[in-house]
Amino acid sequence: MEATPATPAVRLDGVSKRYADSYAVRDVHLDIEAGEFFSLLGPSGCGKTTSLRMIGGFTDPTEGAVLLGGEDVTALPPNKRNVNTVFQSYALFDHLSIADNIAFGLKRKGVDKAEIRRRVGEMLELVQLSGQSRRKPGTLSGGQRQRVALARALVNRPAVLLLDEPLAALDLKLRRQMQVELKQIQREVGITFVFVTHDQDEALTMSDRVAVMNEGRVEQCGTPEDVYEHPASRFVASFMGTSNLMAGTYRDGAVLLDEGPALSVGHRDDVGEGTSVSVSVRPEKIWLSDFEPGMEVLRGVIRETVYSGPTTTYLIELAPGVTLSVLEQNTARARMEDRWIGGETVEFGWRPEHCLVLS
Repeated sequence: MEATPATPAVRLDGVSKRYADSYAVRDVHLDIEAGEFFSLLGPSGCGKTTSLRMIGGFTDPTEGAVLLGGEDVTALPPNKRNVNTVFQSYALFDHLSIADNIAFGLKRKGVDKAEIRRRVGEMLELVQLSGQSRRKPGTLSGGQRQRVALARALVNRPAVLLLDEPLAALDLKLRRQMQVELKQIQREVGITFVFVTHDQDEALTMSDRVAVMNEGRVEQCGTPEDVYEHPASRFVASFMGTSNLMAGTYRDGAVLLDEGPALSVGHRDDVGEGTSVSVSVRPEKIWLSDFEPGMEVLRGVIRETVYSGPTTTYLIELAPGVTLSVLEQNTARARMEDRWIGGETVEFGWRPEHCLVLS
């Protein structure tokens, strides 16, 4: 059954996976729409790869159901599901040419030779390897091997493509290049991609939506912008990029920090008086000059200045034990001599909407 706009391409309906007395995945509910680039993001051991394996049929759920295009496939083996998988290792056959690697699945299905040649040619063009069909995998770069693995999976025209950290083995520059290319390919073929990664930048760059997992559960699911700008928990705020997290107690529209001053956060109906909370402010949301009316402005001492090419990071001590990270862009008008140095007292501030309360 094919997914329609009203039918998710993938549905995880209360899926759990238990090993002995511990859960790798616990009560996950997710709908992944047709044609979506969807990422499962989280640290090692959070359950993202186990979730992917349950979608692919390589791991059976202990509880719950897996649906593809509205059809319950929980009991079906991998070869009976309309999905393909690209693994981190690529799993190419070194004794076969690029073309034969791509054609392998089609030959096993008994597809006509002329059709195989046509579809392999389309895939070679799609992944920018036309004219290299006779080369062996051992002569290819990491990026080229990744493209062959992708072409081999796509040539079977699956409804869903599962990708288990396929860029992890590449160096940083090539990984960033392949992120862009992989997203372009997904848009061109229009197939649902379910992408597993531990790399926050990768998920933000490529995804239509992201599910952030922690200890087997989905902590938040949304667009990259929603998840980054409006984290639902302390874990999401700290895992998605860098965030200044300060512990305190909510009282009458303010958070009294455990160490430091009170911060104005406005009245919150969803937070009770005396509740222990965390306050989150992203480093790039903090200003060091030209403050606007209504901003929260504080004073602190520069403890460290870290130059990183396009940006400079300042570590500012707000109070004993409370140090904030502040990120400034090194623009064309910025001068080396204008940077703050260690030991200087500075004012810094942020807009009220950039100070988030996390319970």
